[in-house]
Amino acid sequence: MSDATMMRPHQDYATAAQRWAAVQQRDRRADGRFCYAVTTTGVYCRPSCAARRPRRENVRFYESCAAAERAGFRPCRRCRPQATQDDGHAAAIAAACRTIEEAEETPRLDALAAEAGLSRFHFHRLFKGATGLTPRQYADARRAERVREDLPKSGTVTQAIYDAGFNSSGRFYAQSDVRLGMRPSAYARGGQGATIRFAVGATSLGAILVAATDKGVCSIALGDEPEALVRSLQDRFPRATLIGGDEAFEATVAKAVGLVETPGVGIDLPLDVRGTAFQERVWRALRAIPAGTTQSYAAIARRVGSRRSMRAVAQACAANPVAVAIPCHRVVRTDGDLSGYRWGVARKRELLRREGATVAGPPAARARPPGRAPDAGASSLRDG
Repeated sequence: MSDATMMRPHQDYATAAQRWAAVQQRDRRADGRFCYAVTTTGVYCRPSCAARRPRRENVRFYESCAAAERAGFRPCRRCRPQATQDDGHAAAIAAACRTIEEAEETPRLDALAAEAGLSRFHFHRLFKGATGLTPRQYADARRAERVREDLPKSGTVTQAIYDAGFNSSGRFYAQSDVRLGMRPSAYARGGQGATIRFAVGATSLGAILVAATDKGVCSIALGDEPEALVRSLQDRFPRATLIGGDEAFEATVAKAVGLVETPGVGIDLPLDVRGTAFQERVWRALRAIPAGTTQSYAAIARRVGSRRSMRAVAQACAANPVAVAIPCHRVVRTDGDLSGYRWGVARKRELLRREGATVAGPPAARARPPGRAPDAGASSLRDG
């Protein structure tokens, strides 16, 4: 069933008569919109279930599988209504994200819920559970992303703000420090006027660079050559004032080193990271993966409500600016293969080993010492 079919059925199935007609017709377009339970069997099903049709007087309709189970019914083993409704909800949230991203103005919550075929409250809860943001917060994040994209090429900061869909500059400025990590005018000029402290240290996995604004850590990078790490930071913020960290900054560096040496401890660091709305959803999902475990790119894609976006998830991992603090090393392929890693697959393997995670051994021809990064051109898509 396509997303379009799921999102725009021929009717809304809002009344009991419409729902009963869907059950009688085994209408697949109604799957995920509601479920029905049979009092004589104690089982609930999706509308298209191929089981023998029940008598109308024995049927009860529920908005969700959870509601049917709260009423004491158990899921049908034949049609597996839970899986169907989960898929339908994921498709609905993914479609809502696309609607928000493509809209010139923020869609109203009522309109988004109606398009998804859900109540306002239920849609809001599902959206926040899937993305970690409310629909309005997601829309604000998307508009802020447009500002970031437009700032370098717009005539003025104000023009970029309005072009991105903010109806007042005040609202954007109220959250610009959160979305950009610095004032938008400074971001547009490659960090001009911003001060970033940094230091380079050593770990058992090679060199480490730690950089921070006054709001939090903006970079943790691993590598073989300290000079290359510093050059990368300079390229990212060419006009920022980069200064060596003082004694107080050493405590932050020590925490970052601790994350590398004992990645399962869960040392907390204030972060100042910037990304697209999708990247931030992925990074939030990564931070929820428990130490010592791994998840697949497909699982993360489902978690952020975009189940077909496994490659986009891998790209978000590759864009992760803070190694280990956002644990993209815990994401693997479905078959357990480690895939790529921005700071070297050998480091990824060692980080997982230190956490106690079970990982597949590397092919002998590709094995490297933990402190040695892979060649720069080893992969066209490195995961973070």
